[in-house]
Amino acid sequence: MNFEKITEKDSHYDALEQKSVRDLLSGIHQEDQNAVAAVGKVLTLVEQLIQKVVEQLQNGGRLFYIGAGTSGRLGVLDASECPPTFGTEPEKVVGIVAGGDFALRNSVEDAEDDTNQAWEDLSQHNINKQDIVVGIAASGTTPYVVEGLKKCQQNGIPTGCITCNVNAPLAAVSDFPIEVVVGPEFLTGSSRMKAGTAQKLILNMITTATMIQLGRVKGNKMVDMKLSNDKLVGRAERIVMGELNVSHREAQELLEQHNNVREAINAHKAK
Repeated sequence: MNFEKITEKDSHYDALEQKSVRDLLSGIHQEDQNAVAAVGKVLTLVEQLIQKVVEQLQNGGRLFYIGAGTSGRLGVLDASECPPTFGTEPEKVVGIVAGGDFALRNSVEDAEDDTNQAWEDLSQHNINKQDIVVGIAASGTTPYVVEGLKKCQQNGIPTGCITCNVNAPLAAVSDFPIEVVVGPEFLTGSSRMKAGTAQKLILNMITTATMIQLGRVKGNKMVDMKLSNDKLVGRAERIVMGELNVSHREAQELLEQHNNVREAINAHKAK
């Protein structure tokens, strides 16, 4: 199969330094819209991956993201949002970035070329066949990610990926590959832009749809969210008031007693 790095192709825009700020913004905005459209074309592939993620998590498994640079940081971001949003344990959805936590704030570019480190990183979490590992790499060629998924397959662990090139090496080691082709970047090769945008959109879909399927949402409300600040407490109070048709004070008392929206609602209904 032919493989072409579309993510490295020349931008459709040139002489950027001569453009006005408004012209730059118009071009970037147009490319962002192209990214959204590209995601719309791969919803079937996203659905297939999510169905497998749900299956694994229902059977006690975990979801792991692995990536380098921007892609890795996006995976860590999505994973870190699951406990406060859905009340999951931190180990249920785990993001791993090449170079470790230091790479979240600093450039560790050579870390992505290490072909053994991803498996070592996953092994620290006692990765097993109940889990599923999703590799994130815009290019689809990042050695850290490709070799990590290859090792997972060799050990019978389900794999998926999000890449922005077709027929990339990463897709070849993914049981559930998502190839979201966004085209050349506004700034040639800067895949933190619309490639990153497309990846983030798909990551949003994966965890949100998965958690809904796992019963972590009621109606359209985050009933298992962690009540960790005033904003979230206020949101919880409004949910309880609306669901039970109780006063603000009653909602406060229920939440103070149960510290969880779902449990507060269930306890009141069980009276």
